Amino acid sequence: MKKILILGSTGSIGRQTVSVLENLGLTAAGLSANTDVDRIEEQIRTLRPAFAAMTDPDAAKELKNRVVDTKTKVFSGEEGLLEMIREADFDVAVNGIVGMAGTKPFLEVIRRGKPVAVANKESLVTAGPLIKEEARRHGAKILPVDSEHSAVFQCLQAAPETKRLKRIFLTASGGPFFGQTKEQLNCVTPADALRHPSWKMGAKITVDCATMMNKGLEIMEAVRLFDVEEKDVEVLIHRESIVHSLIEFDDNSVLAQLGLPDMRIAIQYALTYPDRLPSPVESLDLTTAASLTFAKPDLEVFPATELCRWAIREDGLYPTAVNAANEVAVHAFLNNRLSFPAIVETVRHIAESIRPVKNPDLEQIFACDKAVREETKRYLESL
Repeated sequence: MKKILILGSTGSIGRQTVSVLENLGLTAAGLSANTDVDRIEEQIRTLRPAFAAMTDPDAAKELKNRVVDTKTKVFSGEEGLLEMIREADFDVAVNGIVGMAGTKPFLEVIRRGKPVAVANKESLVTAGPLIKEEARRHGAKILPVDSEHSAVFQCLQAAPETKRLKRIFLTASGGPFFGQTKEQLNCVTPADALRHPSWKMGAKITVDCATMMNKGLEIMEAVRLFDVEEKDVEVLIHRESIVHSLIEFDDNSVLAQLGLPDMRIAIQYALTYPDRLPSPVESLDLTTAASLTFAKPDLEVFPATELCRWAIREDGLYPTAVNAANEVAVHAFLNNRLSFPAIVETVRHIAESIRPVKNPDLEQIFACDKAVREETKRYLESL
């Protein structure tokens, strides 16, 4: 029976991971969160992990008081989270922490030589080369949890030792504004952008899907994960969200992974890999699907993917700048301080203005992330 460490257990990925654990009867070795004391207390009482960590010190203090009657040891702060990772007895860690905060915990798990089921794309986008090198050094597997990258990973199990991979096709729902014009997007509200046609996710990633920035970040993530060039990763709009991604081999045969739009399939495969076990997700009935359609993205109306392609080609600190500026711009949009089209315009303006640095170390990446966030805020205040 595998013991699972869930980093970011109160978020969307974390909650669904808890559901998978309960269905499979797996053990939670440890849980972590930032400030959601109510939810993690509930998880502690249900899963009875040996450890828990709260990166917010005040939340950690409150959680300690609440679970004093349990055997769960509570760690406090960012350093406390890393300490928990070093001390916990686990077989697989799920990194469901949102944003750059997931990078150091990611590396800490890898340094223990443990597999990481990663839903934290920001870490791979910004520090991918460093993470991959650490994984090679310590013999740690990186198992993708994003539905698209999990689909590619699953399809690659059929690849020969030489891989023979020609192209990757990442599918995208197209978000709530598929088929609309630039002019129509000028009137978009946060409520409009949060109406995703297929998936239920957090606000930030849902807006990213609407701008297609999420797919751009996924292109960069695919480059990092699968050691391919940006030009070999294509995007297909697939409104039905049944085909999660496809790969093409040198002989032009194409493999696809299909399933209902439910993240628990990808999460469970990462936890049980290389095995497969019965899932709580319903079976896919293709006879009830009217059709499976595919289209090319409209790059003029949705330029975010091309911006991300530029960033990963230039590499260095540009992926970090795109990611950081986008987070600030999306936050401004959600608070009605920025128009929808201006999200990507802002990211482009900021990213193109940074000083290029080749092969940055972790300190430079975090410094760039902080500087870009501050500069983006100043820029938005000046508008």
